[in-house]
Amino acid sequence: MLAAVVSRIVRFCTRFPWLVIVVALAATAGSAAYTATHFAINTDINKLISSDLPWRQREAAFEKEFPGQFSSTLVVIDAPTPELVSAATTALVQKLRTEPSQFHAVEDIGGSPFFARNGLLFQPLGEVGQFTQGLGAAEPLIDALNNDQSLRGLSTALNLGLVGVVQNKLTLDQMARPMATAAGAIDNVLAGQPAVFSWQELMSGTKPPVTQLRRFVEVDPVLDYSALEPGLKSDTAIRKAAADLHLAERFGARVRLTGTVPMGDEEFSTVQQGASTNIIGTVVIVLIILWLALKSKRIIGAVFINLFAGLAMTAAIGLLMVGALNMISVAFAVLFVGLGVDFAIQFSVRYRAERHVCPDLKESLTRTAADIGVPLTLAAAAVAAGFLSFLPTDYRGVSELGQIAGAGMLIAYATSITFLPALITVMNPQGEPEPVGYKALAPVDDFLQRHRVGVVAGTVLVALAGLPLLYYLSFDFNPIHLRSTKVESISTLLDVQRDPGVGVNAVDVTAASLADARIVAGRLRALPQVERVMTLQSFIPEDQPQKLSLIHDLARKLGPALKPPTEEDRATDADNVEALTKTAARLKQMAGTAQGAGAVAARHLSDDMTKLAQGSQALRNKAAAVFLVPLKVDLAMLSSELQATPVTADNIPAALKSQWLAADGKARVQAFPKGDPDKTEVLRNFAQAVSAAYPTATGGPISILESSKTIVSAFVHAGVYALLAIGIILLIVLRRIGDVLLTLVPLLLAGVVTLELCVIIGMPLNFANIIALPLLLGVGVAFKIYYIMAWRAGQTKLLQSSLTRAVIWSALTTATAFGSLCLSSHPGTASMGKLLALSLGCTLCAAVLFQPALMGKPREIDEGSVPADP
Repeated sequence: MLAAVVSRIVRFCTRFPWLVIVVALAATAGSAAYTATHFAINTDINKLISSDLPWRQREAAFEKEFPGQFSSTLVVIDAPTPELVSAATTALVQKLRTEPSQFHAVEDIGGSPFFARNGLLFQPLGEVGQFTQGLGAAEPLIDALNNDQSLRGLSTALNLGLVGVVQNKLTLDQMARPMATAAGAIDNVLAGQPAVFSWQELMSGTKPPVTQLRRFVEVDPVLDYSALEPGLKSDTAIRKAAADLHLAERFGARVRLTGTVPMGDEEFSTVQQGASTNIIGTVVIVLIILWLALKSKRIIGAVFINLFAGLAMTAAIGLLMVGALNMISVAFAVLFVGLGVDFAIQFSVRYRAERHVCPDLKESLTRTAADIGVPLTLAAAAVAAGFLSFLPTDYRGVSELGQIAGAGMLIAYATSITFLPALITVMNPQGEPEPVGYKALAPVDDFLQRHRVGVVAGTVLVALAGLPLLYYLSFDFNPIHLRSTKVESISTLLDVQRDPGVGVNAVDVTAASLADARIVAGRLRALPQVERVMTLQSFIPEDQPQKLSLIHDLARKLGPALKPPTEEDRATDADNVEALTKTAARLKQMAGTAQGAGAVAARHLSDDMTKLAQGSQALRNKAAAVFLVPLKVDLAMLSSELQATPVTADNIPAALKSQWLAADGKARVQAFPKGDPDKTEVLRNFAQAVSAAYPTATGGPISILESSKTIVSAFVHAGVYALLAIGIILLIVLRRIGDVLLTLVPLLLAGVVTLELCVIIGMPLNFANIIALPLLLGVGVAFKIYYIMAWRAGQTKLLQSSLTRAVIWSALTTATAFGSLCLSSHPGTASMGKLLALSLGCTLCAAVLFQPALMGKPREIDEGSVPADP
């Protein structure tokens, strides 16, 4: 009856082709117009998984208590010296705070007035003692530098050291390093190259660690989720501010962006990169494949028009159903092209075979409908059921994709039995002079039938022998591994994720009070997977009375020396030249002809100062800036640090306190992982350990771990639902449990072998490529249905038939559509393409080689059965 219904539909379309074409084109035009006016993508990745899940609700509760944790931009500023990075950060923060339309908040992490004033209190007591003692001894030097911030003042400070040499308080060799450092900076100025100088490095005598050359600014940007890149405007504003301030030229600073917002934006741009070229290449290859399969420009034209019409209708219906696409459901177009074209190819190849037997075009189309109607309908229903099985899952990204793709498969089926026959009728392609099947595969056909027991048993045994491999099948739950390390946001994240000032991989536990937070922190510190723990108490320094005593003593001593300089005795350029000349002469005199390190450095510095004195004023100004810009930063920092006051829980700044203590008294406890956070096992073990101790914990590693569980669960449930739905559909139509098993067993075999090969080639499953599994189900079940229906109809020599030709070329078309993803510069997309290609290869082999052997000879030859192609 189903075959008769499809035949009547096709007969009507061939009788009134222009009516069908006009209606189809009108529907296509209307769909395209609706899509153009209603197209929208919600790029908020937080919407991809149901917000009703317990761990998502915990995230929402934590975000409500401590806002700004899940949608921020981290600005990373690096510079050659601690002073330059401080100056660059201050300038950038001040600039960004003038743009409230782009940023809700801008926070200089570690550079707030609170930390600037109390920074010394957070240092170990011994280091504070050494620091205050050293600066106390340098009081005359600080006085000279502060009161005369010019080349003359710098020369005066140098002369103080030379006086110490004369008075035998130190040796010239002891001044070798400071003189050589200064000479190196002046050398670069004279050579017209970038020059830097650090007073902090000079005082400490060691190169500063990376943590002192880097500062972080946390930005809460204004986001536009209706845009493809929600944070693009704010990211652009940050980069423009850095360029307008000339941070690179003035301070040698490099500004980079990372965090959830830039990573999301750059991920979309990475997926876009090269997409146009890939699409064009894919279309060209698909055209070539269609030519090899169909051998007719008119039929190919009909298939392409039919495909475009179905895609337009699917897009419109999809938007009508979900309102806005998400970052996953937008892939429906690739799925439609890859899978929807199968129905058109099956119909067209079968039409070619019938046209060889029956020269009449309309009659051959009707006979095609009678032959292909039932398997095509069954395949469409099964594929649609496979996609729609994702609807009840919590993985909304794929759920919506399944909803759209399922509808798309039904649309592709409908157009293939209406619009496509009408187009073929109007285009009137030439008849087929040769058989459409593959006579060359006759030996393979014979081999499979003569040795079917061995082929089936051998294949099953190989698959069973490989089952232990599935124990080693891994799921890489770290989404960073799916992103290109070449983009700035990811490379920056990998660079800074171990920095103690950034909680990239931290996990948070909410305690009922500050007292409870201390208990929670103690328990977390005891976990071997935890490296360190922070609470509000972490911002209350230890040994404050002793440290404050040392700081206040230094403040009394340096107070007069740090008073702002007056304008009365500002040095002129002539004063600077005179000071440089005199100091150069004195250096040369003291060095004499000695060959020690101090003498060599003194002569080097003397020559440089002479060249500066003889050079232009602009050259001297440039040299002065190299020394005076960091000097002003250090003097300001020192003045602030000498104003330190006792820190208690009550006087911690409100902005900082609100990050660790909620309005209702709940306290935040933050734990950091021990080991390399880029390793999946490290993060997984860390997240599991903290979750086991405190099930209500939240944070990046836990969100990633729970996401992986949700996604894997969604695919498992969807797979079960799909198999049940497909099994029921097959049972209703086939009415034999044995025939249903003959259809599903090769499908399951292909899935098992695919996963086994993943282990062998070292390809873990991940958030991206796991989508290949339902695609394997969709493509695989369609191919198996075509063969089981032909076998039930009594068709023999299946490998030589037009069916195998249609299956092979349909698989190649699908492989081209999906395989092009392998060329993507986005690692997640590329891994998806690789697994799709692998699964498609297994599915094709199971359909073409294993299933005919499994089925054997037809059970019986019914009247009206389909014979082998001539």
